[in-house]
Amino acid sequence: MNKLRVAVVLGGFSSERGISLRSGAAAAAALEQAGYPVTLLDFQTPDELRNKLRTVSPDCVFNALHGHFGEDGGLQRLLDELSIPYTGSPAAACALSMDKHEARAVFQAAGLRVPAARVIRRREWARQIIALTLPAVVKPARQGSSIGMSIVEDMLSLANAVDYALTFDDTVLIEEYIHGREVTVGILDEMPLPVVEVVPKNKYYDYQAKYTPGMTEYRVPADVPAPHYAAVQAAALTAHRALGCAGFSRVDFILPSAAAPVILELNAIPGMTATSLLPKAAAAAGISFAQLCECMILAGMRAAGSLAAGRAV
Repeated sequence: MNKLRVAVVLGGFSSERGISLRSGAAAAAALEQAGYPVTLLDFQTPDELRNKLRTVSPDCVFNALHGHFGEDGGLQRLLDELSIPYTGSPAAACALSMDKHEARAVFQAAGLRVPAARVIRRREWARQIIALTLPAVVKPARQGSSIGMSIVEDMLSLANAVDYALTFDDTVLIEEYIHGREVTVGILDEMPLPVVEVVPKNKYYDYQAKYTPGMTEYRVPADVPAPHYAAVQAAALTAHRALGCAGFSRVDFILPSAAAPVILELNAIPGMTATSLLPKAAAAAGISFAQLCECMILAGMRAAGSLAAGRAV
């Protein structure tokens, strides 16, 4: 029986292009290993991608785009327009998860604990004095991979950090820094995967720690007391459902020593590189990287209602 013809969309034009190229190459290799005919589609404009998709006419798109267009609903709307099934969540859920400010409100409404935060908008910013407790996390509202993020420990650095974050977005969040263990929970087929604890060798889990092999230790399954372990998995599934996500996601938390988990963000299109967290969690559940990629494809086909009418798998 023929396998689904898959187009892996990667690269693009966001600030996370380099990470996307790595995710896409890894996913393509895994899908080819599993026997899927794969075409890589890189592009610089949505119109260029639209034309390439019409030429290739894939059965399904594996979305390996990170950042703008790939994670904010742009690609999803284009694929809906072309009636092409795709991996991951629908456009509305992606747009909501990408906007950290809007997602916070949804998490709070769902009963989840979020860090205290201030919102700074470019049109209002005049490098004013901001009264808050330090250290604090300063980050663009719509970026990923720690791009544009700073952790500041003194007031002198705060204004510079806001200026830097505003080069990536018109809206910036200043969040309280929560002391605790950093953990992440992957969701696959609407079920939580084993909890991963992130232990960076740097003081903070920054861009270098995320994407430089050997700079972070990943403990999976995390050595967390059973009640906390169950609580963070339940909170991850609640966040996934609250945003309307489908198929898979990854939810990041801080676990204070004696309190409910604090949700940091949900990633609707998690990284798929050699150091990425969702593949590590899947491996701990006995799911190989190739099986994970295939599971994402099949979930996308089911979501589109295309398995029965599409090619056999």
